[in-house]
Amino acid sequence: RVTLLELMMVKVSDQNSVTREEMNVFVRHADFLAVCFQEKCGAVLKLTATADAEDEEALVTIRLLDVLCEMTSNNSQLEHLQAFPGLLETAVDTLRLTHLAGKQAVNIFTASHAVTGQEEISHPAVGFKSHLIHLIGNLCYKNKENQDKV
Repeated sequence: RVTLLELMMVKVSDQNSVTREEMNVFVRHADFLAVCFQEKCGAVLKLTATADAEDEEALVTIRLLDVLCEMTSNNSQLEHLQAFPGLLETAVDTLRLTHLAGKQAVNIFTASHAVTGQEEISHPAVGFKSHLIHLIGNLCYKNKENQDKV
């Protein structure tokens, strides 16, 4: 699932090579991806409680968020996702919970430069908060109703 989402992200982010038909397919799948993100967003929060950075559900959720950020960066998919019921609320609630989880335990959601020798230790959830903020910003872009909700 992670690999499939990464492939989708590459295709969505390369807007020059996407045909109109492919764009229509992405818009139809945007609902499914948004629902999956809404259902699984709590999986990332579990990463603070365990040392297992390879939790498959959490990795899938992180990639779902990446794809949604890319999709909302594209005007043809933006309006559709801005109107998607509950997506903005889920993103804001997840951001709040992520912020609290980062305060109560080791903050895996922010870039920390723990260096051992010459290498950085990186967690897959690093940048999750910034991507949530990116998604929230995109969902509020030129949308007064969503801006008022936030």
